[in-house]
Amino acid sequence: MSAWLSALLPSFAGFAWPWWLLALPLPWIARRLLPPKRDAGAALKVPYGDRLSAIAGTRGPAIARGIGLLAWLAWALLCVAAARPQQLGPVLQPPQQGRDLMLAVDLSGSMSDEDMALGGTTVDRLTAAKAVIADFLQRRAGDRIGLIVFGLRAYVLTPLTLDHDTVRQQLQDSAVAMAGRETAIGDAIGLAVKRLAKQPAGERVVVLLTDGVNTAGMLDPTKAAELARDNHVRIHTIAFGGYGAGLSVFGVPIQMPGGDDTTDEAGLKRIADLTGGKAFRARDTDDLAGIYREIERIEPVDRPGEAVRPRVERYPWPLGAALACGLLAVAWPRRRRA
Repeated sequence: MSAWLSALLPSFAGFAWPWWLLALPLPWIARRLLPPKRDAGAALKVPYGDRLSAIAGTRGPAIARGIGLLAWLAWALLCVAAARPQQLGPVLQPPQQGRDLMLAVDLSGSMSDEDMALGGTTVDRLTAAKAVIADFLQRRAGDRIGLIVFGLRAYVLTPLTLDHDTVRQQLQDSAVAMAGRETAIGDAIGLAVKRLAKQPAGERVVVLLTDGVNTAGMLDPTKAAELARDNHVRIHTIAFGGYGAGLSVFGVPIQMPGGDDTTDEAGLKRIADLTGGKAFRARDTDDLAGIYREIERIEPVDRPGEAVRPRVERYPWPLGAALACGLLAVAWPRRRRA
């Protein structure tokens, strides 16, 4: 018994509505305050009435005491059930959010170049990027994700949020040149760092996708990367693009000597190295999908959260016991008469 109590009591969390326990003495108070029941006398007199009274006297008080005890016990159990006793459940460690992650997507004019294949169809770079990023978002449950687009200037389309459907919808609604036809990489990094620096210290990550070089904006990309490093923001860069629009033979894209593309791979690698991130190169949709899978691997989502013990409701136990006492009180006189 002592071992059972020691195992039960540490897990007892108390009552959710303890004031219901104040109702326990109500029947006793009512019995004291209400006037006593008057005896109207016998309704029928028979010659053998004395013998019946003697027989009833041997059983009546015992039955009355038993029913009274059951009634008191049922009332006490009902009060306990109404107070909602609770017990601590097993220890749980829910996952915390993995990262504060900003996606920075290039919307400059060159993102309209149709040198990508998606599902057997040739599409422009932005359409291919949208498809891959949308798939990436589905696997980032637990992250707070924001979306920045940049062209001539950088804009926040979605602040950091757990609502990934909104991020996905805003990305789908974006269009080439919506932010201008130039490429302000430095401003995009600076805006991402500004948004992430306002958040509590933790895992702050930027994934920057561009197909060009910095041609606009007020902030130099290297200076922006140094700012990110000082604010503990890690930047992964993706140089994205094929061989350029129109460079193909019978529909097959070809690479011209010295004309790989206009992406500043060296500058993007410098940004990643300064901030502790990685630089990637994607020439087609498959490359881009593989890069986002790699980012998913090196930036894991789940990590154990603070251990908690949920409260489990135990009111059905006293409620069921009260019902059993009531049924027993009803059945007791019949059993004794039998």
